[in-house]
Amino acid sequence: MRKIDIENFQRATRDTPREVNRRIVLNLIREHGPVSRADLARMMGIARGMITPLVNELLADDLIYEGRTARTARGRRPTLLHLRSFDRFAVGINVGTSHTVVELSDFGGRRVAVDGFPTPEDPRELTATVETIVEGFLSIHGEAGTVEGIGFVVPGMVDARTRRVLRVPTLGWRDVEVHTALEARFGLPVRVERDAVACAMARMWLGGGAGAQPELRDFVYVVVAEGVGTGLVVNGSPVRGRHYTAGEFGHVPLDGDGPVCACGSRGCLEAFASDVATIARYLGLPYDGRTTRAEIEARGVTLCDVIARADDGDQGAVEAIRETGRYLGLGLAAIVNALDPSLLVVGGDLCRSWSLVGDEVSATIRRRALTPGAAAIPIELDQDHAGTRLRGAAALVVAPSFAAPAIA
Repeated sequence: MRKIDIENFQRATRDTPREVNRRIVLNLIREHGPVSRADLARMMGIARGMITPLVNELLADDLIYEGRTARTARGRRPTLLHLRSFDRFAVGINVGTSHTVVELSDFGGRRVAVDGFPTPEDPRELTATVETIVEGFLSIHGEAGTVEGIGFVVPGMVDARTRRVLRVPTLGWRDVEVHTALEARFGLPVRVERDAVACAMARMWLGGGAGAQPELRDFVYVVVAEGVGTGLVVNGSPVRGRHYTAGEFGHVPLDGDGPVCACGSRGCLEAFASDVATIARYLGLPYDGRTTRAEIEARGVTLCDVIARADDGDQGAVEAIRETGRYLGLGLAAIVNALDPSLLVVGGDLCRSWSLVGDEVSATIRRRALTPGAAAIPIELDQDHAGTRLRGAAALVVAPSFAAPAIA
């Protein structure tokens, strides 16, 4: 049971039960639509007469629409209800260490337009370029629907309350504000989030893609890319922590005498399992957390190259990837023992070599897990991690329309 937060609550009113039921109906249409009023009543276990006013309100607010009638064996043919998503848009911005992508998508996650550019070190330069791209999107697609917000995703820590970017070690950002200029320019709400949490929200609100397991309320999305981060979901809600740094398992120390991490500490999981660490291991170079992905790839080798060489039998590449798997397994075992989630989702290019990585990860989790049940935790792979980041940026805009209302 959840304790009421007496310092941060919303008082229930006589309209609260109605708003809760409206959200339930909206989500049922979203998940099961097109669907009839009678089907909604059966799903909720209530009389048809109680559904009608809720549906009428959602129709009046343009959140749903009526489509064709359904075929039935007998009786009156019911009119099917659809979620209105085709003309409601979100702008998603995925800031990567080397490349930034801006996308316009509808509320169903369908891509409408996309553009990108090399990520500059100066965040003001980045937001100026984003403004130009968004202006272009609106000039071309603005009449097709309504843009309802902007989601801004960064590979670092974010204060979800103030929306300030607290720290992005791989870009050298500290206490950066990116939302103000965009809100002033477009008059739209801007929601800022770190990449791992955004990926978890994409999994929650816009689906997990091909091969994804059914919706779960307790899972961890693990990003293995420029760094290693996690998005924690407990009881259907992202966990951010008191200071909005929850989930930084990439900076759990594995070896106090290990290599220097981008955060400044030594021996973090990220210093052993990030893409840069894997490439450096293959090249026989000492890992240095200050080395960017672009700098190490300038030597002519990318992580995809290492994976391809491993597939071709290069034993140095095979061992470099397997060692990354062993270290990643240590980190995932710590997550399993600390949180006991129902599922781990791993995203990043490393997934392309899971035939090598997976055995090491699973073996390490089995050795480290505290119970047989924890040792058998399922792992889902997300090979389209860049796409998931963009869907997560859109989900930051989409989710508030469907999330359960906060009343305590």
